[in-house]
Amino acid sequence: MATKTASKLGDYVVTEAGFGADLGAEKFLDIKSRAGNINTEAVVIVATVRALKMHGGVPVDQLTAESVDALKAGMENLKKHIETIEEFGLPYVVAINKFPTDTEAETDFIQSWCESRNVDVALTDVWAHGGEGGIELAEKLINKIDSAKRNFQYVYALEDSLETKIRKIAQKIYGARDIELSAQAKKQIAFYEKEGWGNLPVCMAKTQYSLSDDPSLLGRPKGFTITIRELRPSIGAGFIIVLTGEMMTMPGLPENPAALNMDVTNDGKVIGLF
Repeated sequence: MATKTASKLGDYVVTEAGFGADLGAEKFLDIKSRAGNINTEAVVIVATVRALKMHGGVPVDQLTAESVDALKAGMENLKKHIETIEEFGLPYVVAINKFPTDTEAETDFIQSWCESRNVDVALTDVWAHGGEGGIELAEKLINKIDSAKRNFQYVYALEDSLETKIRKIAQKIYGARDIELSAQAKKQIAFYEKEGWGNLPVCMAKTQYSLSDDPSLLGRPKGFTITIRELRPSIGAGFIIVLTGEMMTMPGLPENPAALNMDVTNDGKVIGLF
């Protein structure tokens, strides 16, 4: 309802769909757009130097140090996200979301990598420059919307069995070799389909740190199996939740939430946000 209302009030509606093409984008396109009959015109694939260096093997506490070699290794992860959006048949632009610690050599490498593969890319620095830092991305995205061809297709058909839907997502979107259903998951699938819920879409609960269900497998892992632990029906919402690996559906807050460090000084300055 929010998306459709927004489309009546503006020329363009932008939705932040969540972590990665393997999670947020897949859910948005396979579940939300299908339920709401929403036509997606184009996709922005957001990439950061920090994330790509992490997928290239750099420890979290060393991500601010320049490392073009690690960045090069981590580009396989971005490549898979690009392939996933291409699997949906949608045009896209890669946005390099610039951090203050990113070096020119690092952002130039990502830009050159994209351009050498005919991938539209925009260096986006809204953190430092606000809206001005996003103009290049907006212009390239509008041009893509106006000129690019779309051949949108869902990853699975609603008529597919629940097991088939899960397997198609795991193989096409995550790049898995196959899935492994627990005994409980097999029983639940049989029961849900007997109850007439087999035509519902599936909402996968998976770690955001890896394309697999193992958060330690970074980059672009291959030959892995996605473990399906259990399923949970959300019949009112209109989908079946599928839990993979050790994923929790509602992670808890840390012992000391970031909000404890935030405050406003007497002169109106906000502190503790970063």
